Amino acid sequence: MTDVTSAKSSRRPHHWRRDLVELAALFTAVAVADAIANTIAHVPDGVFLLVASAVALVATATFHTWWARSHGHAPPERAAAAEEPDTSDEPTALWRMRTTVRDEPGTLAKLCTALATHRVDILTLQTHPLADGTVDEFLLRSPAALQASDLSATVSAAGGCRTWIERADAHDLVDTPTRVLGLATRTALDAAELPLALRQLLGRCTITSRPAVSVTGRPTGEFAPVEGVLDGTSMRLRDPNGGTIGVERPYLPFTPTEFARARALVELDARLGPRIPRGQQPLTLPQGEEITVRRADEDDLEAALAMHARCSERTLGLRYHGPVGDADRYLTHLLSPRFGRTLAVCTTSGRLVALGHLLWDGEETEIALMVEDAYQQRGIGAALLARLTELAAEAGCAHVYAVTQSSNTGMVAAMRGLGLPLDYQVEEGTLVVTAMLDPTAVHSLPPHGDSGRR
Repeated sequence: MTDVTSAKSSRRPHHWRRDLVELAALFTAVAVADAIANTIAHVPDGVFLLVASAVALVATATFHTWWARSHGHAPPERAAAAEEPDTSDEPTALWRMRTTVRDEPGTLAKLCTALATHRVDILTLQTHPLADGTVDEFLLRSPAALQASDLSATVSAAGGCRTWIERADAHDLVDTPTRVLGLATRTALDAAELPLALRQLLGRCTITSRPAVSVTGRPTGEFAPVEGVLDGTSMRLRDPNGGTIGVERPYLPFTPTEFARARALVELDARLGPRIPRGQQPLTLPQGEEITVRRADEDDLEAALAMHARCSERTLGLRYHGPVGDADRYLTHLLSPRFGRTLAVCTTSGRLVALGHLLWDGEETEIALMVEDAYQQRGIGAALLARLTELAAEAGCAHVYAVTQSSNTGMVAAMRGLGLPLDYQVEEGTLVVTAMLDPTAVHSLPPHGDSGRR
């Protein structure tokens, strides 16, 4: 394979103009040879003239060969290798970068030239026009030794401002239209995917859903126009279920293009209406009892209220941390796919005996369980917690946390049974246990010049 590659690299580029010149020279030589032949045929010293012509042709051919080899158009191989060192085995890193440049000719070229001086390869580029400039979004491959601060300084020197950089991975190599279509498909299959789709579409941001009516039945005053509201680093969109969906991103203003994409996802969700996957997962408990785990939504409200009625005050108090009489009010909120995912555990007869909630809380993710008294200590809580943790990991969450009372040893044991790194925080009898799902999560770099404002 090496010999073939070497042979290919040693070929010189083909030049059609040289071929035309050589062809014209050949015809000229034929014409001259014919004239000489006619002359030789009519003079007595024709043989000597023919030999002299042959010697002259050989000398001319030798000179031409030497000249072509000495003045070829292809550069010497060693010189080319010296100018462009082989970096194919050099470790690299992927970065997502966004910067704002002046809307003037040559600004993008200057930025690309500055990146090239550090051997940074531009894999994809998107431009977002603004009123006072242009936002350029890059996917870059750079030498692994190059740090984010070095990239930011290089871009700033080339005229970029409000630069934002974070590490990327192989999933970012997918082009933007394909990625948006994939997010739209996920949203179409599951209403609970909308907040996650918005977060993946817009990068590291905080998604909050604010209902139009509180759990106590009072209007919250949350409202957004149909077209939504864009205000720098935040946007408000109308929630199809009532209320608003808020999106905030520190340091990095949203572009009109991003706002239009987010609004299109929300409109798709509104047109499709409530929906969740209806599959069931059978599980066998340690005692041999068969149960099923499935997704739950507002259609399960009556069964959930019936389970509440069968639970003791202690069980309800450990789950809701407040007056037991208010427990039923939270079910409508908890069963809504807009605020997270809920799993229901049912017996073979179809009786709902446990609920598990994975709740989106801005950039945080809360996990909560409640098992009916008669079915506690059977392993249902541990199985439900393991499945909720899997859903959180699939959603890209870096960690999940559970809020309970410090006396709730069952919940603590279930969290320890996950086999994940845990963090414990206790304050006035309330225990917060955080399980680390992705300890290698990389935080984004704030815009150039704002690194001290955290």
